[in-house]
Formats: sequence, C-alpha cells, structure tokens
Amino acid sequence: MSFNELGLSPHILRAVKELGYQQPTPIQQQAIPAILAGQDVLGGAQTGTGKTAGFTLPMLQQLLANHGRSRRQVRALVLTPTRELAAQVGESIIKYAHHLPFRTLIAYGGVSIKPNLDAIKLGVDILVATPGRLLDLLTQGALTLSELEVLVLDEADRMLDMGFIHDIRRIMKALPAQRQTLLFSATFSQEIKALADDLLNAPTLIEVDPSNTAAEQVNMRVIQVDRERRRELLSHMIGRGNWQRVLVFVRTKQIADRLAQQMQKDGLDTVAIHGDKSQGARNRALSDFREGKVRVLVATDIAARGLDIDQLPYVINFELPQMAEDYIHRIGRTGRAGRGGEAISLISHDELGQLKAIEALISQPLRVEIMPGYEPSGKASRQTLPGSKPVQNPPRDRSNANIKKGKGKPSTANAKGESSKKPASPRKREVVGEDIGFTPMRRLPKAERDSYQDNSRAEAEE
Repeated sequence: MSFNELGLSPHILRAVKELGYQQPTPIQQQAIPAILAGQDVLGGAQTGTGKTAGFTLPMLQQLLANHGRSRRQVRALVLTPTRELAAQVGESIIKYAHHLPFRTLIAYGGVSIKPNLDAIKLGVDILVATPGRLLDLLTQGALTLSELEVLVLDEADRMLDMGFIHDIRRIMKALPAQRQTLLFSATFSQEIKALADDLLNAPTLIEVDPSNTAAEQVNMRVIQVDRERRRELLSHMIGRGNWQRVLVFVRTKQIADRLAQQMQKDGLDTVAIHGDKSQGARNRALSDFREGKVRVLVATDIAARGLDIDQLPYVINFELPQMAEDYIHRIGRTGRAGRGGEAISLISHDELGQLKAIEALISQPLRVEIMPGYEPSGKASRQTLPGSKPVQNPPRDRSNANIKKGKGKPSTANAKGESSKKPASPRKREVVGEDIGFTPMRRLPKAERDSYQDNSRAEAEE
C-alpha cells in the first residue's frame, strides 16, 4: 500500500514525499482510513511506529475539507503529557502541514505564556499543548475551544501516570460534545480502558503490536555489575566502543547531575536533563545532543516519552525503572522507524527481582551477562538507596539519648578527673548516589580518559 491510496490531499502527499516517507507503517495503514471516516479511535502502538503521522495526516485532511471559516479558532487539539513530547509532535505537525493554510501553536509550561497569548490573538487552527498550560490559557479566558473538531490524547497512559486525570476532566468540560476523539497509548491498563469509555464514542480499536511488548528492532542486553562500578563500566563501554550518541536513564535528578559530572571527568561530553532544569536548558541540551555536540545525554524518566532522535543506537538503563512499564518507554527511544538499536541495562544483584518483573511484562527472558574485568563481587552494596544512611556507619550510641530532654546527666569524669568518653569522631558525610554506580571523587586514569575522546573523524579519514 502507498500513501496515494489512502485518500489524502495532494498537498499532504507532497509534504510526505518531501520528508522521504515511502510506505505507510502498519499503524498508519489502519488509523488513517478510520480517522478519515470520522470514527473515534483507540490506538495502541509502541513508540517509533509512525503513530504521530498516523493521526496527524488524516486530521489535516479533515480540517482541510472543512476549511474556510472567517475567524481562526482552535479546530484541533493535541494533548501530550510532557513538554518534550509537545515540542516533538508540534514540529511534526508543522512539517506535515507545510503546504496547508493552517497555523499551529505549541504551548507548554516552563516558559513565558506571552508568546502563546500573542499567537492566539492572530488565530490558531491546531493547538499542541500540555494539560497545565492549556488550563492556564483557558483560565485566563485567552482561548475558546467551542469550535473544536478533533481531540487527540497522545501517550494517554503517561498522562495518567503523571496524575493528569483531573486536569483532563476539567479540560473536557470546555470541549463541545460533538467532536472526534483519538486516544493513543503504548499500554492498555484498566485505567486507560475506563478513560476511553468516558471519552470515546464507539471507538475503533487499532492495536499494531501486542500490548506491553518491546520494539522488535531493539537488541536487549543485561549486564550484572556491582553498583559501585556501574559508572566505570559505562564510561569504559562508551569510550572503548567509540559510541557517539548514547541516552542514559537514571531514576532521580540528583543522580542525573552527579553522573553527568563524573562522566565529564572521564573525558566524555555529557549533559543531564530533568525536571529541575529550565525549559531553555532542556531544549539546549536536546539540541546539542541531536546535533552531535554532546555525546552522552543523562535523563530521568521525564524524557522517556517524547524524545525522537534520529539514529540513536544506544539506550542505557543505568538503573532499572521503578515501574516495569517504563522499561518499554525507555528502550523505545532506540530502534525507531525500522532502524536497529541496542538497549543495555546495568543491574546489581538486588535488582534481579525487578528484572523478573520486566521479563514477565515483555514475555521474554533476558540473559544476564558478565563483563570481563567487571565481575560482580557478591558483596552487599554500601547503600540500599541513593541518599539513605550508608550501612557501614556504626549504630548511633543511644546511652545518653535522654540528656537533651533533661531526663538524666551523663558521667563527665573518671577517677582521675578525665573525661570518661573520648570525643565522638565526626560522622562521614553522606554522598547522594554513592550506591548507584560511581565512587565519589574517584576518577579514571588520565591515559584512559584521554582515550575516550571522540576519534570518529580520525577513523573516517583512514
């Protein structure tokens, strides 16, 4: 099947051709005819399957068929859970609509709202927004959605995970009852099914891949290593393999910053993105990573959805995610659009239980490897969780615990008039992240760090 057989406008087909698309993907083959027929759609597909084009191309066709209103009002609304995904989807829509007379606005928090207000005054046909920023615009009375024709909820499962269900329901009250609704999700939980029952009218179910399966193009590897040596192993693999674009996932903001700093000291250009970074800083980091100015991007799960990076060959789980479902979204950043990719998880002995949960979710066993020179010691990690009290610290002496409350007096001198106790030695300062793969203040030998520098150009010249 070709795009020419799907009933799309020549203007849309021209943009598709200019983008280099050859044939519609399975999700596009099924979603485009259903949406053009005016049906509500409940779509399930893994990331990287062409889902955005699957709902955008027919949405543009629908808007084009009814074009001609004198005043520009929002006729299509796409809701996304994160700023990064909003930017990605919005940029894609602008490309697909390059030869069409539509104005698209991308609106999300973390940046000034004034440009959004100015754009709305000029008129907006398609709005891509996060729930929080959309509610801000509605609350200020800057926006009306009474003329809305198409509503798209992208990554709906992530919206529920992030607690946006109440915001979504508030937004629904501002929408006309007569509209076409498209809901897309990577997984179909009971909560998603309940949301679909509320929002969709006799929807067509489109599920390209079995629910909760990992992308077939991704080669998944698991390497067991002591927590304290994860960072060392990670830098070794990137440097020795001369990997030029690597996305590394961690659980917390503190660990992201600390790991990025350590890898910089290892001689690898690295930057971190997470929720505490300003939107401008996050945009710059993503831009530098896409352009190859930064070799390693360390991210929390806020980036697990919405990152669309061409030719991203490596995704590393520096820590396994808290939720097994997030494993699918993380590794879905590679192996996109039919390209191959490798997802490597670095795990310690105490994470084997989490690994079993992931294997059950993807219905696939994952073989655990041991890297020569990085064999697990079998010893317990020094910390159980980042920021928790190191277990090597001695238990606190509670013999004088009641002194501060005035319930007793300690013995202050022995028979010789000397203090009966030696001054307590100062407690060791806790270092956040000591257990998750890097020994604080320990740097790799300079010769080894120097060898990790990018030598791709030298190789190309040989």
